[in-house]
Amino acid sequence: MANYFATVARGLEEIAAQELSDLGATNIIPDFTGVHFQGDKKLLYKVNLWARTIFRVLVPIAEVKSYNAQQLYRSVYNIDWSKYLHPKMTLAVNCTGKNKQLNHSHFTALQIKNSIVDWQYKKYGRRSDIDVKNPDLLVNGHINNNKCTLSLDSSASSLHRRGYRPAMGLAPLKETLAAAIIVMTEWTPELAFFDPLCGSGTLPIEAALKALNIAPGLYRDKFGFESWLDFDLLLWEEMIEEAKEQQLSKIPTVIFGSDRNYQIIEQANINARNCGIKNQISFKTQDLSEIVAPADRGVIICNPPYGKRLGTETELVELYKLLGDTFKQKFTGWTAYILTGSTALTKKVGLRTSQRIKVYNGMIPCTLLKYKLY
Repeated sequence: MANYFATVARGLEEIAAQELSDLGATNIIPDFTGVHFQGDKKLLYKVNLWARTIFRVLVPIAEVKSYNAQQLYRSVYNIDWSKYLHPKMTLAVNCTGKNKQLNHSHFTALQIKNSIVDWQYKKYGRRSDIDVKNPDLLVNGHINNNKCTLSLDSSASSLHRRGYRPAMGLAPLKETLAAAIIVMTEWTPELAFFDPLCGSGTLPIEAALKALNIAPGLYRDKFGFESWLDFDLLLWEEMIEEAKEQQLSKIPTVIFGSDRNYQIIEQANINARNCGIKNQISFKTQDLSEIVAPADRGVIICNPPYGKRLGTETELVELYKLLGDTFKQKFTGWTAYILTGSTALTKKVGLRTSQRIKVYNGMIPCTLLKYKLY
């Protein structure tokens, strides 16, 4: 069994821990913006393929002393890098964390990179080329006090980049946050799903992927582990085929998204088409004042602007009033959720909340508000 570390958005640690448990991980320990867990190689591949709320899966290989740049360089140099890298492979290094002597992540990453390629040059007489965009091996260094944890990044790029979303709205939710919010609402595919402010469609698409049991990693071109020296191609191909066989062909309910901007709805349609689920979601150009409930009961989830990235709070007062009026008048029997970063604007909804869930949208502290509509 190997040790792994999944990086997640702040506040989603417990949700990610439960997801890892569902995927078969063991010895799960939530941490700040991450979750420690254990498993075999198959689990490593599985988490990358199936996880909906996780950014990256790191494989720790060493914890070394790193009081200053010189000590870090020597510590990294003492590792046998032939286990992970040969000179024909490309390399990149990123770094997080800091201490008093190593307080600039780019400088720290440079020390690690220099040490690795110097070690290679001494052993082989040649060294790996650097490729910051698509390396064969991405090494992550995390500085904590005077220690540096060195890990291999099995995901390469963040898993929130599913691969289906070249078209984005003005302030889109990350796919991982959208998936986590759906978990928080306890929505199930037996209930209708509606996002009346859907933008480029992230929430309805993530709901559809979950309902159809589609692994989000199927849309990605490549994972980091596919270039590793110990990559098991046969195992990976079997897992891909197994994931495809587990997909469902039809959603048992309706999933709707609407937005008043025709061009934004076109983006949503493009994204759904890229997933092969265009016929499973109904996107419609419609003003909020014109919407009607698509079913007798269901769940509304929406992410209206709240004056941080789009608009100002003053400009958005009428939108929040309209949201509350629309929910109250047209969605009796439904449950509604609003994600917002503005306490002042939530008071304009005019409905009594039944639950308030703290959420971070990037660095912005937000609240997911629940309304039971009677």
